[in-house]
Amino acid sequence: MNESGQNDHSSEQSSTKKELILEAAHGLGKPRFTPAEIEQIRRQLIAQWGAQGKTSPDYIVSVLKEAGLRVVWSTRTDAEGQYEEEFEDLLHFSTLEEAEMCLIRLDELFRKFAVEGERAAQERVREIAQLGRRRAEMISRNRKVDAQKRAEKEEIANWFAIWLETPDAFFDWLELRKRSAEFQRRFPPESEDDL
Repeated sequence: MNESGQNDHSSEQSSTKKELILEAAHGLGKPRFTPAEIEQIRRQLIAQWGAQGKTSPDYIVSVLKEAGLRVVWSTRTDAEGQYEEEFEDLLHFSTLEEAEMCLIRLDELFRKFAVEGERAAQERVREIAQLGRRRAEMISRNRKVDAQKRAEKEEIANWFAIWLETPDAFFDWLELRKRSAEFQRRFPPESEDDL
């Protein structure tokens, strides 16, 4: 790195990115890294570096393995493994509507796995929902983000928390919530457009 902290060469940037990956991994304090943690690390890199921080999950996995950390990454042969790719893309929500669709899909998978008796896969769905909640909370506290977007992310984090606590009652609750005067005041339809 030069004196201004900018990277002069891609090899230095790669080295620095590796360091950031390992720093983020240690910060999570997990004994093993599943796709949920890999996704969390990937998001932290983007938050810290912007477009330059974009990194493939496979690269993060290779860095973690190279450092001797335990990684559990889509090598499962059970029903859970076949959904890993779908899980990976599930938590992209920039609007309230997208968050609701995400929760609908998580709920569908959760119930499907319950019927099939796939407890590990059900737990995986809960892990993904917890990651979604944490991600929304993190954005809601970021003062660099527009105030309306922060309010939306705070609302979304609450949705995830309620679904995790009471999945059977969640969608009835959500319909009532969306009809409430407070919700209508805080989130008029035009506020859901991407900024």
